[in-house]
Amino acid sequence: MAESPARSALIERSASLERSTRETQIKLSLNLDGSGEAHLDLGIPFFEHMLEQLAKHARIDLSIQAKGDLEVDAHHTVEDVGIVLGGALRRALADSSGIVRYGCMTVPLDESLSRAVVDLSGRPGLFYRAEYVRQRVGDFDLDLVVEFFQGLVNHAMITVHLDVLKGSNAHHQVESLFKAFARALRQAVAVDPLAPGVPSTKGVL
Repeated sequence: MAESPARSALIERSASLERSTRETQIKLSLNLDGSGEAHLDLGIPFFEHMLEQLAKHARIDLSIQAKGDLEVDAHHTVEDVGIVLGGALRRALADSSGIVRYGCMTVPLDESLSRAVVDLSGRPGLFYRAEYVRQRVGDFDLDLVVEFFQGLVNHAMITVHLDVLKGSNAHHQVESLFKAFARALRQAVAVDPLAPGVPSTKGVL
C-alpha cells in the first residue's frame, strides 16, 4: 500500500547539524515527531532549562552539546545554538507537504503571560516585544533571549511574533515565552491529514 502524502512527510522530519567556529562548537540533533526528550550539555543552566521547556512543549526530541567561550560571556553560545537549531529545523522541514504551517499560542505562568505566533513561511522575520522586570535571571543576561530567537528565525527561514504581555517575575516571563513559542511551533509543524499539499497558493514555502 502506498503511503499517503501526509504520512510521507513524517519520514524526513529529523535532522542533525554541527557548527564549529573560533568561539563555539555545537552538535545538535532534533526529531519533530519525538516525545519531548531533551539531552543538553551547554554549561548555561538557565538556558538549558528554557530549552527543556521548548523540547517538552513542542514535543520534539532535542539533543545539544555546546562548548563556547563562556569565560567571555554566554552570548556566542546562546546565539549559535539558535543558529544551529534554526538550520536543523529548516532541514527537518525540507518537505513541507502536509504541514499546518501556522501556529498561535498564549501561555501563562502564574502572573506572567506571553504570546507566540509562528508562520513556517520560508521568509525570516522576528518581531519581538518584551520588557522584563529585571535584566538577569541568575547569571543569565536576558538580552540573550532575543539573540537566540533571532538566530533561530534567520536560519529556519520562518516568521515569528513574540510578545511578553505581562508579568512581575523575570524567570516566569521568559519561561512563559519559551512555552508559548514551543506550543505555537508544535501546531505549525503538525501534519494536516486533510491538506496533504504545500500550504501555499504559490506551491512552495
